[in-house]
Amino acid sequence: MSAQDWAGAALEALAEGGLAAVAVEPVAVRLGATKGSFYWHFANRRALVEAALGRWEASSEEIIAELLEIPDPALRMRTLLEHAFGDPVDAKIAFQLISAADDPLAAETARRVSARRLEFMAASLEEAGQPPGLARGRAVAGYSVYLGMAALHRVGAVTEPIGAFMDLALAEMGLAGR
Repeated sequence: MSAQDWAGAALEALAEGGLAAVAVEPVAVRLGATKGSFYWHFANRRALVEAALGRWEASSEEIIAELLEIPDPALRMRTLLEHAFGDPVDAKIAFQLISAADDPLAAETARRVSARRLEFMAASLEEAGQPPGLARGRAVAGYSVYLGMAALHRVGAVTEPIGAFMDLALAEMGLAGR
């Protein structure tokens, strides 16, 4: 097992059970690995959490970089929402980290990734012709829906797939039919 394998399994555990679920033994079982393999790569649980959160943040930046290759801002936002609403694991991770805001590392990572995502969304909406204040408000509303859907799915209050709300999200951001 590589350190990246461990970080990926830790992210899966985080998505399913929150920060407390990122523990050496359950993650080792998930991987079919030994605790010895863990200690080959990490000094302690905190180092695993740091690696997992770093992997999640890097993945978010990679997606933003790919999206920036799309010249049309409306298509860029549609593609973003298709990706976001098509990957419920990412929303669960973001929700879990915000829920674990009493942990400084979780809170700072969630703040940094969320701020970057909101900045990207607002800039794309501005590029699509929306005034800055409206673009920012719509970006916050859209990201809030994304996180809220993850929370509602977690407690079983909503059973529809997150993607079922993508067209509504686009309409709310002023991008319907574009």
